[in-house]
Amino acid sequence: MISHIKESAKEAGCSNPELIDRALEHLQPESGSAIRAVLDAKIVDEDAFLRQIGRRFGLTVWEGFGSLSAERIRDLRKCFPADAARKRGIVPVHFEEGQPGAEATLVLASTDPFDLQAHSFASRESDYPIQWLLARPQTIRDGLHALYGVGDDSLDDLIESRLNASDTDQWEQTMVLDAEAGSASLTSLVNDILRGALEQQSTDIHLDPLGSDLRIRYRIDGKLKDVPTPENMGSLKSAVISRIKIMAKLDIAERRLPQDGRIHLELDGKPIDVRVATIPSVEGETVSLRLLGQEVFHLEKLGMDARMVATVKNLLTMPNGIILVTGPTGSGKSTSLYAFLSEINDPDTRIVTIEDPVENRLEGVVQIAVKNDIGLTFATGLRSILRGDPNVIMIGEMRDLETTEIAIRAALTGHLVFSTLHTNDAISGVTRLIDMGIEPFLVATSVRAFIAQRLVRRLCKSCKEPYRVNPAVLSGHDWSYPLDGHEAPIFYRAPGCQYCRGTGYRGRLALYELVVITGAMEELISSRASSRELLQQALRDGYVPMRDYGFKKALEGETSLDEILSVTTSPSRAVESALVGAFA
Repeated sequence: MISHIKESAKEAGCSNPELIDRALEHLQPESGSAIRAVLDAKIVDEDAFLRQIGRRFGLTVWEGFGSLSAERIRDLRKCFPADAARKRGIVPVHFEEGQPGAEATLVLASTDPFDLQAHSFASRESDYPIQWLLARPQTIRDGLHALYGVGDDSLDDLIESRLNASDTDQWEQTMVLDAEAGSASLTSLVNDILRGALEQQSTDIHLDPLGSDLRIRYRIDGKLKDVPTPENMGSLKSAVISRIKIMAKLDIAERRLPQDGRIHLELDGKPIDVRVATIPSVEGETVSLRLLGQEVFHLEKLGMDARMVATVKNLLTMPNGIILVTGPTGSGKSTSLYAFLSEINDPDTRIVTIEDPVENRLEGVVQIAVKNDIGLTFATGLRSILRGDPNVIMIGEMRDLETTEIAIRAALTGHLVFSTLHTNDAISGVTRLIDMGIEPFLVATSVRAFIAQRLVRRLCKSCKEPYRVNPAVLSGHDWSYPLDGHEAPIFYRAPGCQYCRGTGYRGRLALYELVVITGAMEELISSRASSRELLQQALRDGYVPMRDYGFKKALEGETSLDEILSVTTSPSRAVESALVGAFA
């Protein structure tokens, strides 16, 4: 058997026999795993190696769970306890029915189906005949997580203590006290919840009491996803929430009022910053956690096309004026602002921000957090900033007339100012400022550009595939992007795979539209021109509507047509001819 594994390693990219021998030299005959030893040595391509093993021994490579029903989870959990399955690296996959009257077969996945200890354990614990599948180590970890739930290994000791307790209510109170004392098991459980979110590139975690249960959800690529939890997790909901509140330095006795806090910790050697918000509900306290500090801010990583990057870089060199980023909550405005600041951050430039709250730390930048309860508002903070000799100012949001007026005065007196607005598109930024009470001539002379943005999910690179769309279908969506009317354009979609956990998407990208305030646009704004006239002028200046920007991204295979349609609106039919001309 060892000879077959060595040959498989060679065929999977390891041409040096000495490396293979070195990986296997300390293998224990009765308890060692030759396959894991080769994989742990990182001398082969995982997928190629497992395919070769499967070919030589007639084993199928398991790609992971597509989707799991609650009934299937219940049935498979009965096969083995979570701690035992995790310790031996075994995932119960499904029951395979045989011939009528014959006993079903239990299908198990393992990185090494030849592991004698795993075989012995499975045969001892199960009354069913067993069939083995091969799987990558990460697939096994994902499978265990999907089946047994987040924090299952941390929960075992806690649940065992509950089963041994004579008074359940007293036990739950003891768990809350343990949370205050920093129980290792509870801390490990909370860390597992955070670790699972980081592994799945989640931005938010929501813990919501539902009756006697605790519902945990991750926001992944902008969509909320239920996280499997171990049985009996509900009995620990008060303890888990109390532990999070303690980590965030909140008052655990206060359950009637909302509270906000932050957690700073190191997880697997990586510093993590978590913003925590609690909300009292009729079911009990809910907790929302925003995971921060995971991003590196670079202009080139925002995903703008080359033309827009060049325009933005030119805007960032301006000595004064306001650059406004618009869009709804959660559209990535703060990320864009941080990237802009990082681009111009150097020892010769004093940059000061006022934010509510400070979401990420930028080295070399003075960052101020709004504290309304003590009178530190955007407006009061901005006045103080202007007395501190800044070159560049970033205001988290222009919420009111007072803040906006101070920002405009700052821009007109030699400061470069960045901020955000909540508008549906870039052109609407003009009317929004005027509606707030700013004189049109001040908008025209102080604002340099409006950048609108939305986030869409990125297609999974591992499973995306091309397909053609009838141009007649597109015409119903008021596209202005030029197409060859005689040939169906090629778009992309993704059916889902193990890498995207069956969703067809992995990661997100931003869609943009940029309106630069040119001389002609200044005159129109000062004369109170209509939105239609402003749009027509923007098109003459090179403006590309967000839907058309997204349409191009869909044609390039970055995202799907459905994603573009879900976040963008059709260009105005009133200026349809001008739109077509903009792409000529």
